[in-house]
Amino acid sequence: MEGNSSLDLTHLTEEEQSAILQVLQRDLDLQLVDEGRVRSLERTETDPRRLRSLSGAWFTEECSKRHRAGSASALVHASIRHRRTRSRASEAPLAELFKGETEKDSRNGEQNHSATEAERRLEASKDEESEGSQASLKPVSTPRVRHPRAKDPFQTYSSSSSKESEKRTNGFLDKQEGDFDARNGDSDSWSSSMTDPEPVSLRNSSSTCSLHSNTTLGGSMMSLFSSGDFGAVEVRGRIQFSLLYDAQREELHVRVHRCEDIASARKSRSDPYVKSYLLPDLSSHSKKKTSVKKKTLNPVYEQTLRYKVNVGELQSRTLNLSVWHAESLGRNVFLGEVEVSLGLWDWSYTQPLWQDLQPRVHLSPDSISSRGTIVLSIKFIPDGSEGGGLPLTGEVHIWLREAQGLLSFKGGPIDSFVRSYILPDASRESGQKTRMVKRSISPKYNHTMVYDGFHASDLREACAELSVWQREGLKRHILGGVRLSCGTGLSYGEAVSWMDSTEEEVAAWVTMIKNPNHWVDATLPVRTDLAHWS
Repeated sequence: MEGNSSLDLTHLTEEEQSAILQVLQRDLDLQLVDEGRVRSLERTETDPRRLRSLSGAWFTEECSKRHRAGSASALVHASIRHRRTRSRASEAPLAELFKGETEKDSRNGEQNHSATEAERRLEASKDEESEGSQASLKPVSTPRVRHPRAKDPFQTYSSSSSKESEKRTNGFLDKQEGDFDARNGDSDSWSSSMTDPEPVSLRNSSSTCSLHSNTTLGGSMMSLFSSGDFGAVEVRGRIQFSLLYDAQREELHVRVHRCEDIASARKSRSDPYVKSYLLPDLSSHSKKKTSVKKKTLNPVYEQTLRYKVNVGELQSRTLNLSVWHAESLGRNVFLGEVEVSLGLWDWSYTQPLWQDLQPRVHLSPDSISSRGTIVLSIKFIPDGSEGGGLPLTGEVHIWLREAQGLLSFKGGPIDSFVRSYILPDASRESGQKTRMVKRSISPKYNHTMVYDGFHASDLREACAELSVWQREGLKRHILGGVRLSCGTGLSYGEAVSWMDSTEEEVAAWVTMIKNPNHWVDATLPVRTDLAHWS
């Protein structure tokens, strides 16, 4: 802030200005009360260090270092006062032209009186305040170009038609569960004061997203980490984007071209921008933004958002593109989104694609059937097969390579490890685990677990359970796992709940049995429906 600058508050109504001034007045009252408390402490407290702590002087010093230009409330007040002075000067000659001016003044008299009183008290508390104005940006007209829909690069993806999406409502978020942006020090390049909450989940739409390459669920993956519902706007319009993967640089290029016919957030206008996440990562590293386009419902961006990501991880990632109205003094307003399962994308298709914007649809955590994938190799070594009578008994080797796209309960990178058991050993003596890999959604474990004492006939009765765990402080939560077995539901003639392997898991285990001394590679979903055993 400089002394000759002020905020552009031309879009505020008189009622909104009055409300802001009343908030500033309450802040001033609290400030005066606190000053009285500090004066009392200064009379009674003799220890300077304790006085500095109790009085909050340390906080004032830190604020002065960060905000050297003065009070933000003074700037807001000066901007409103300057606008009103300038408005009265320009409108005074025209007052006689409006017959209903007296009636309007009488209707708004009470609000104007409270605003004037608050303004007077604030002015009395400040000796000098910065004035001036900053010219607002003029809206730029953009051509509305419609392109014919070309080949759809989705192998399985569905979206509602434009007519169906004309009146879909959605809200914007007051608070997000787990403040990932603040925690990771994320800052907006286009506005240092802009808040960017995640939109709330809704239940009245039919948008589709894929969490992983083999799992398609209705709803928005982002809604798993959203909470709160304050206000609503209609979601409409569409977005044009294109995707390109640069294998040489190992970069995903998300080209945001334009949006068309988006919703009006404020009095027939919006200041839209596009934000992207490479889910399930919700860290600041995953968050990208375009610039803000002022006062337009058909913004043109032509900006490329780049992600450094290995091609192997794309199978388990979901691209989320959401459109937002940038609100300078409040919460940003959600205008719609699309989600793209990169595991289903046709990478030979590089042309711009139009997709209808969708509202954020509630996706219950209970409906998640998979929380990522696990990459492993397994091998059975029969007894005596290595010569010299070795090994003495049959051995099962489980090489845990890595996990991909782990979806935690709060989103973002996690601390994780994998634990293994060989069932029907219910004593848990067979338990082994990998090392802890910190702050990653695609951890590389590279850990081999060896179990001996097997005969070939035992393999059809046994089950290797691998569970993925998340650590949060002193707590540990299971995310899901895989079970490698023949999936018969029986073990040595008895019915057991843990013999519930899926077709993919059965295929990997049976292939290992049929091909001794050979590694069998498998990439399996970390499923959440593992039956309990004791």
